[in-house]
Amino acid sequence: MLIGTWNLENLYRPGGPFGPEDKAAYETKLAALAAVITALDPTLLGVQEVGEPEALRDLTGMLDGTWHIALSRHPDSRGIRVGFLSRVPFEVLSDTNAFPARLRPVQADDEGGTTGQTGRGFLAVEAATPDGPLRAAVCHLKSKLLAYPDGRFLPRDEGERARCAAYALYRRAAEATALRALADALLAGDGRERDVVVLGDLNDEVQAATTQILLGPQGSEIGTPGFDKPDQGDGERLWNTAPMIPADQRYSRLNSGRRELIDHILVSHRLVFRLAAAGTGLPGEAAPRLPSVGPDPRERRGAPGSDHAPVWVRTG
Repeated sequence: MLIGTWNLENLYRPGGPFGPEDKAAYETKLAALAAVITALDPTLLGVQEVGEPEALRDLTGMLDGTWHIALSRHPDSRGIRVGFLSRVPFEVLSDTNAFPARLRPVQADDEGGTTGQTGRGFLAVEAATPDGPLRAAVCHLKSKLLAYPDGRFLPRDEGERARCAAYALYRRAAEATALRALADALLAGDGRERDVVVLGDLNDEVQAATTQILLGPQGSEIGTPGFDKPDQGDGERLWNTAPMIPADQRYSRLNSGRRELIDHILVSHRLVFRLAAAGTGLPGEAAPRLPSVGPDPRERRGAPGSDHAPVWVRTG
Protein backbone atom coordinates (compact mmCIF):
# COMPACT_ATOMS: atom_id res chain seq x y z
CA MET A 1 0.00 0.00 0.00
CA LEU A 2 1.34 3.43 -0.95
CA ILE A 3 0.04 6.58 0.74
CA GLY A 4 1.04 9.98 -0.63
CA THR A 5 0.50 13.72 -0.49
CA TRP A 6 0.98 16.20 -3.31
CA ASN A 7 0.39 19.92 -3.79
CA LEU A 8 -0.91 20.15 -7.37
CA GLU A 9 -0.14 23.89 -7.62
CA ASN A 10 -3.07 25.99 -8.79
CA LEU A 11 -5.20 23.31 -10.41
CA TYR A 12 -7.73 25.47 -12.24
CA ARG A 13 -9.34 25.26 -15.62
CA PRO A 14 -8.06 27.87 -18.10
CA GLY A 15 -9.38 31.40 -18.43
CA GLY A 16 -9.56 32.47 -14.79
CA PRO A 17 -7.22 34.75 -12.84
CA PHE A 18 -5.10 31.94 -11.33
CA GLY A 19 -4.95 29.03 -13.76
CA PRO A 20 -3.44 28.55 -17.24
CA GLU A 21 -4.30 31.21 -19.78
CA ASP A 22 -5.31 28.80 -22.55
CA LYS A 23 -6.43 25.24 -23.22
CA ALA A 24 -3.05 24.09 -24.52
CA ALA A 25 -1.25 25.12 -21.32
CA TYR A 26 -3.99 23.49 -19.25
CA GLU A 27 -3.75 20.20 -21.11
CA THR A 28 0.04 20.23 -20.74
CA LYS A 29 -0.30 20.72 -17.00
CA LEU A 30 -2.87 17.94 -16.66
CA ALA A 31 -0.71 15.54 -18.68
CA ALA A 32 2.30 16.23 -16.47
CA LEU A 33 0.29 15.70 -13.27
CA ALA A 34 -1.36 12.55 -14.61
CA ALA A 35 1.99 11.03 -15.58
CA VAL A 36 3.30 11.44 -12.04
CA ILE A 37 0.17 10.02 -10.39
CA THR A 38 0.20 7.06 -12.77
CA ALA A 39 3.84 6.32 -11.98
CA LEU A 40 3.29 6.82 -8.24
CA ASP A 41 0.27 4.48 -8.28
CA PRO A 42 -1.02 5.45 -4.82
CA THR A 43 -3.64 3.62 -2.85
CA LEU A 44 -4.59 6.94 -1.23
CA LEU A 45 -3.32 10.38 -2.28
CA GLY A 46 -4.00 13.58 -0.37
CA VAL A 47 -3.97 16.62 -2.67
CA GLN A 48 -3.77 20.38 -2.16
CA GLU A 49 -4.43 23.47 -4.28
CA VAL A 50 -7.43 22.13 -6.15
CA GLY A 51 -8.91 25.37 -7.43
CA GLU A 52 -11.94 23.89 -9.17
CA PRO A 53 -13.57 20.50 -8.61
CA GLU A 54 -14.06 20.24 -12.38
CA ALA A 55 -10.30 20.47 -12.90
CA LEU A 56 -9.71 17.53 -10.56
CA ARG A 57 -12.31 15.54 -12.49
CA ASP A 58 -10.47 16.42 -15.70
CA LEU A 59 -7.27 15.12 -14.14
CA THR A 60 -8.73 11.85 -12.89
CA GLY A 61 -10.30 11.36 -16.31
CA MET A 62 -6.75 10.99 -17.65
CA LEU A 63 -5.96 8.19 -15.18
CA ASP A 64 -6.61 4.51 -15.74
CA GLY A 65 -9.04 2.59 -13.58
CA THR A 66 -11.57 3.71 -11.01
CA TRP A 67 -10.79 6.56 -8.61
CA HIS A 68 -12.78 7.75 -5.63
CA ILE A 69 -12.67 11.52 -5.02
CA ALA A 70 -13.57 13.81 -2.13
CA LEU A 71 -12.90 17.53 -1.75
CA SER A 72 -13.27 19.86 1.20
CA ARG A 73 -16.18 22.29 1.08
CA HIS A 74 -14.01 24.96 2.71
CA PRO A 75 -11.78 26.61 0.08
CA ASP A 76 -9.73 29.73 0.72
CA SER A 77 -10.25 33.15 -0.89
CA ARG A 78 -8.67 31.92 -4.14
CA GLY A 79 -10.90 28.86 -4.22
CA ILE A 80 -8.17 26.32 -3.51
CA ARG A 81 -8.97 23.37 -1.27
CA VAL A 82 -7.70 19.95 -0.17
CA GLY A 83 -8.98 16.54 -1.11
CA PHE A 84 -8.32 12.85 -1.63
CA LEU A 85 -7.90 10.59 -4.65
CA SER A 86 -8.22 6.93 -3.78
CA ARG A 87 -8.10 3.55 -5.46
CA VAL A 88 -10.23 2.16 -2.62
CA PRO A 89 -13.63 3.27 -1.29
CA PHE A 90 -13.76 5.61 1.66
CA GLU A 91 -16.19 7.40 3.94
CA VAL A 92 -15.85 11.10 4.79
CA LEU A 93 -15.51 11.50 8.56
CA SER A 94 -14.95 15.25 8.87
CA ASP A 95 -14.68 18.40 6.78
CA THR A 96 -13.88 21.28 9.10
CA ASN A 97 -12.27 24.70 9.23
CA ALA A 98 -13.05 25.37 12.90
CA PHE A 99 -10.53 26.25 15.58
CA PRO A 100 -10.80 23.98 18.63
CA ALA A 101 -12.52 25.16 21.79
CA ARG A 102 -10.51 27.65 23.88
CA LEU A 103 -8.30 28.69 20.95
CA ARG A 104 -9.11 32.36 20.37
CA PRO A 105 -9.05 34.13 16.96
CA VAL A 106 -5.61 35.37 15.91
CA GLN A 107 -4.56 38.73 14.46
CA ALA A 108 -4.53 38.71 10.66
CA ASP A 109 -3.65 42.26 9.53
CA ASP A 110 -2.45 45.73 10.54
CA GLU A 111 -6.01 46.94 11.10
CA GLY A 112 -6.56 44.45 13.90
CA GLY A 113 -8.69 42.06 11.89
CA THR A 114 -8.77 38.53 13.26
CA THR A 115 -9.53 35.06 12.00
CA GLY A 116 -11.08 32.28 14.01
CA GLN A 117 -10.97 29.51 11.44
CA THR A 118 -8.45 27.82 9.17
CA GLY A 119 -7.78 29.34 5.77
CA ARG A 120 -8.49 26.03 4.05
CA GLY A 121 -10.57 23.20 5.46
CA PHE A 122 -9.22 19.88 6.74
CA LEU A 123 -10.76 16.75 5.25
CA ALA A 124 -10.73 13.38 7.04
CA VAL A 125 -11.80 10.02 5.63
CA GLU A 126 -11.76 6.35 6.56
CA ALA A 127 -10.56 4.22 3.65
CA ALA A 128 -11.03 0.48 3.18
CA THR A 129 -7.42 -0.40 2.29
CA PRO A 130 -5.91 -3.87 1.71
CA ASP A 131 -4.30 -3.54 5.16
CA GLY A 132 -7.60 -2.73 6.87
CA PRO A 133 -9.37 0.52 7.80
CA LEU A 134 -7.21 3.63 7.50
CA ARG A 135 -8.21 6.99 8.94
CA ALA A 136 -6.56 9.87 7.08
CA ALA A 137 -6.65 13.67 7.31
CA VAL A 138 -5.34 16.03 4.65
CA CYS A 139 -4.40 19.67 5.20
CA HIS A 140 -2.80 22.75 3.68
CA LEU A 141 -1.56 25.12 6.36
CA LYS A 142 -0.93 28.87 5.97
CA SER A 143 1.83 29.62 3.48
CA LYS A 144 5.28 30.94 4.35
CA LEU A 145 5.14 32.97 1.12
CA LEU A 146 3.88 36.31 2.40
CA ALA A 147 1.20 38.49 0.85
CA TYR A 148 0.73 42.17 1.69
CA PRO A 149 -2.19 44.59 1.38
CA ASP A 150 -3.39 45.55 -2.12
CA GLY A 151 -2.25 42.21 -3.55
CA ARG A 152 1.45 42.97 -3.15
CA PHE A 153 4.10 40.28 -2.67
CA LEU A 154 6.80 42.75 -1.65
CA PRO A 155 6.65 44.83 1.57
CA ARG A 156 6.85 48.60 1.76
CA ASP A 157 9.45 48.33 4.51
CA GLU A 158 10.96 45.88 6.95
CA GLY A 159 8.41 46.69 9.63
CA GLU A 160 5.58 45.59 7.35
CA ARG A 161 7.48 42.46 6.35
CA ALA A 162 8.04 41.48 9.99
CA ARG A 163 4.42 42.14 11.00
CA CYS A 164 2.98 40.15 8.10
CA ALA A 165 5.38 37.30 8.81
CA ALA A 166 4.12 37.29 12.40
CA TYR A 167 0.46 37.25 11.27
CA ALA A 168 1.22 34.28 8.99
CA LEU A 169 2.97 32.46 11.81
CA TYR A 170 0.10 33.12 14.25
CA ARG A 171 -2.29 31.65 11.73
CA ARG A 172 -0.15 28.63 10.84
CA ALA A 173 0.32 27.82 14.52
CA ALA A 174 -3.43 28.08 15.16
CA GLU A 175 -4.14 25.90 12.13
CA ALA A 176 -1.63 23.29 13.33
CA THR A 177 -3.40 23.29 16.70
CA ALA A 178 -6.75 22.75 14.96
CA LEU A 179 -5.25 19.93 12.91
CA ARG A 180 -3.89 18.29 16.05
CA ALA A 181 -7.40 18.42 17.52
CA LEU A 182 -8.69 16.55 14.45
CA ALA A 183 -5.85 14.03 14.81
CA ASP A 184 -6.86 13.49 18.44
CA ALA A 185 -10.37 12.63 17.28
CA LEU A 186 -9.10 10.20 14.64
CA LEU A 187 -6.69 8.51 17.06
CA ALA A 188 -9.20 8.43 19.94
CA GLY A 189 -6.27 7.53 22.21
CA ASP A 190 -5.94 4.20 20.41
CA GLY A 191 -3.05 4.72 17.99
CA ARG A 192 -1.54 1.37 19.02
CA GLU A 193 -4.49 -0.42 17.41
CA ARG A 194 -5.63 2.07 14.78
CA ASP A 195 -4.04 3.10 11.47
CA VAL A 196 -4.11 6.90 11.29
CA VAL A 197 -2.24 9.21 8.93
CA VAL A 198 -2.14 13.01 8.87
CA LEU A 199 -0.63 14.42 5.71
CA GLY A 200 -0.39 17.49 3.55
CA ASP A 201 1.41 20.74 2.89
CA LEU A 202 2.41 21.99 6.36
CA ASN A 203 4.33 24.92 4.84
CA ASP A 204 7.25 24.42 7.21
CA GLU A 205 10.01 21.95 7.91
CA VAL A 206 10.40 19.05 10.33
CA GLN A 207 11.77 20.97 13.31
CA ALA A 208 9.50 24.01 12.91
CA ALA A 209 7.38 24.70 15.98
CA THR A 210 4.17 24.47 13.95
CA THR A 211 5.13 21.03 12.62
CA GLN A 212 6.12 19.85 16.09
CA ILE A 213 2.66 20.75 17.44
CA LEU A 214 1.25 17.84 15.46
CA LEU A 215 3.39 15.12 17.02
CA GLY A 216 1.62 14.93 20.35
CA PRO A 217 3.49 13.54 23.39
CA GLN A 218 7.25 14.06 23.16
CA GLY A 219 9.63 11.17 22.58
CA SER A 220 10.09 8.13 20.36
CA GLU A 221 10.75 10.01 17.09
CA ILE A 222 12.17 7.91 14.26
CA GLY A 223 15.93 7.70 14.61
CA THR A 224 16.00 8.33 18.37
CA PRO A 225 16.89 5.73 21.06
CA GLY A 226 13.27 5.68 22.25
CA PHE A 227 11.76 4.87 18.87
CA ASP A 228 11.14 1.16 19.46
CA LYS A 229 10.52 1.40 23.22
CA PRO A 230 6.79 1.42 24.10
CA ASP A 231 5.57 4.14 26.45
CA GLN A 232 2.34 5.72 27.65
CA GLY A 233 2.28 8.26 24.81
CA ASP A 234 2.11 5.72 22.00
CA GLY A 235 -1.69 5.75 21.79
CA GLU A 236 -1.81 9.49 21.07
CA ARG A 237 1.50 10.11 19.32
CA LEU A 238 2.12 10.74 15.61
CA TRP A 239 5.45 9.98 13.95
CA ASN A 240 6.79 12.22 11.18
CA THR A 241 8.12 9.87 8.50
CA ALA A 242 10.62 12.45 7.18
CA PRO A 243 13.69 10.70 8.72
CA MET A 244 12.88 7.61 6.60
CA ILE A 245 13.34 9.61 3.39
CA PRO A 246 16.88 9.24 1.95
CA ALA A 247 18.87 12.37 2.78
CA ASP A 248 19.44 13.38 -0.83
CA GLN A 249 15.67 13.22 -1.48
CA ARG A 250 14.54 14.97 1.70
CA TYR A 251 12.89 17.99 0.10
CA SER A 252 9.57 18.70 -1.61
CA ARG A 253 10.10 22.28 -2.83
CA LEU A 254 12.90 24.62 -3.88
CA ASN A 255 12.52 28.08 -2.34
CA SER A 256 14.91 30.56 -3.97
CA GLY A 257 17.15 27.61 -4.77
CA ARG A 258 17.07 26.19 -1.22
CA ARG A 259 15.75 22.69 -0.58
CA GLU A 260 12.80 22.49 1.82
CA LEU A 261 10.73 19.58 3.08
CA ILE A 262 7.39 21.25 3.75
CA ASP A 263 5.06 18.41 2.75
CA HIS A 264 4.78 15.72 5.41
CA ILE A 265 3.22 12.38 6.32
CA LEU A 266 2.66 11.60 10.01
CA VAL A 267 1.45 8.20 11.13
CA SER A 268 0.16 6.41 14.22
CA HIS A 269 1.99 3.79 16.30
CA ARG A 270 0.30 0.83 14.61
CA LEU A 271 1.26 2.11 11.16
CA VAL A 272 4.81 3.37 11.75
CA PHE A 273 6.21 -0.10 12.39
CA ARG A 274 4.75 -1.47 9.14
CA LEU A 275 6.38 1.12 6.90
CA ALA A 276 8.92 -0.29 4.44
CA ALA A 277 10.02 2.89 2.66
CA ALA A 278 9.43 6.62 2.30
CA GLY A 279 10.46 9.12 -0.33
CA THR A 280 9.81 12.20 -2.42
CA GLY A 281 9.23 12.30 -6.15
CA LEU A 282 8.72 8.84 -7.65
CA PRO A 283 9.82 5.55 -6.07
CA GLY A 284 13.06 4.27 -7.55
CA GLU A 285 14.07 7.60 -9.04
CA ALA A 286 16.81 9.98 -7.98
CA ALA A 287 16.20 13.24 -6.13
CA PRO A 288 13.25 15.26 -7.45
CA ARG A 289 13.91 17.82 -10.18
CA LEU A 290 11.86 20.89 -9.29
CA PRO A 291 11.60 24.50 -10.39
CA SER A 292 12.71 27.09 -7.84
CA VAL A 293 9.98 29.40 -6.55
CA GLY A 294 10.40 33.01 -5.46
CA PRO A 295 8.31 35.43 -3.39
CA ASP A 296 5.74 36.03 -6.17
CA PRO A 297 3.68 32.91 -6.97
CA ARG A 298 2.15 34.62 -10.00
CA GLU A 299 5.37 33.92 -11.88
CA ARG A 300 4.35 30.25 -12.02
CA ARG A 301 0.93 30.84 -13.54
CA GLY A 302 0.29 28.30 -16.29
CA ALA A 303 3.50 26.37 -15.66
CA PRO A 304 3.27 22.62 -16.33
CA GLY A 305 3.23 20.09 -13.53
CA SER A 306 3.74 21.32 -9.97
CA ASP A 307 6.35 23.21 -7.98
CA HIS A 308 6.10 20.53 -5.26
CA ALA A 309 7.27 16.93 -5.30
CA PRO A 310 4.90 14.26 -4.02
CA VAL A 311 5.82 12.73 -0.66
CA TRP A 312 4.95 9.07 -0.04
CA VAL A 313 5.27 6.10 2.30
CA ARG A 314 4.84 2.43 1.50
CA THR A 315 3.90 -0.39 3.86
CA GLY A 316 5.78 -3.67 3.83
